[in-house]
Amino acid sequence: MKNITPTLKKSALVCLIGTFFLISIDSLAQRHGGAGHRNGGATQVRPTRPANQSRPAVNKPNRTRPAATRPGSNNSGTKISRPTNSNSKISNRNNATTRNSNNTRNSNNRNTNISGNTRNRNVDRSRDITINNNRNTVVRRNTVVYARPPYRYGGYRYHAYNPYFFHPYRPFYYGPVWHPWGFFVATLAVTAIVVSVENNQYHYDQGVWYAPSNGGYTAVPAPVGGTANNIPSGAQTVNTGTVNNYYYGGTYYEKDGNSYKVVAPTAGTVVDHLPEGGEEVTIGDVKYVKFGETYYQPIQVDGKDKYEVVLVEEDK
Repeated sequence: MKNITPTLKKSALVCLIGTFFLISIDSLAQRHGGAGHRNGGATQVRPTRPANQSRPAVNKPNRTRPAATRPGSNNSGTKISRPTNSNSKISNRNNATTRNSNNTRNSNNRNTNISGNTRNRNVDRSRDITINNNRNTVVRRNTVVYARPPYRYGGYRYHAYNPYFFHPYRPFYYGPVWHPWGFFVATLAVTAIVVSVENNQYHYDQGVWYAPSNGGYTAVPAPVGGTANNIPSGAQTVNTGTVNNYYYGGTYYEKDGNSYKVVAPTAGTVVDHLPEGGEEVTIGDVKYVKFGETYYQPIQVDGKDKYEVVLVEEDK
């Protein structure tokens, strides 16, 4: 009996220790089991993976990320490289300046070729024709005394009977058969006649005078002394102060028997229109229209725009 009692005591002690151990394990499981267990749910235990089980290999596709490219200023997606050397900007500006200067020089060259010598050359800008009008440009003096003082500028006196009245130079259209000085034609009409003046041969047709040139004919200023049997019906009768002249297309004629003789313009003559080929020139504060060495002053008579032949003299 004495031997049984110690045995029972040892068994009870083992049971007590086992119970305490189980209670500790259960408390630990509840602490890690989450809210579900704390709310009364069953304890969830993750199954243990067998030691010999391995995760199957997965072949992932080889995805290569494309290289990112910074978009340019034009949103084209192309990276715009910036010059690493600041001198390239200067070089570009220099190149632009050079191109601009070349364009300016070319433009100046074209303008120079058009204007040429303003003393002997002129331009019909409506047809882009170079005109040589250095003949028949002498102005005859008028016998009527000038009551108006001349306009003085640059060592010259510019005489006119009428006051200066500016209006833009608008060439008058004389019709399809009339051509300005410098106009070239390959052949002439059958109505053209041959006129010899001082051993030079000209051709006259319907108010236009031609001279042979480059296998064809070029319209030229009417030669003083040349005669024609008739002049166009649209010729204007103008008073020179002593005798009437007939004016057509920049040319002046005097009646000579049954023909018409080309004469130089007389100072003070007033005409209604000027043809193509004139050059608008500015002298001081006055703007004239010039044909060769003949100056026309814009005037107004009875409310109509007209032109007067100016007498130019050296101011001594």
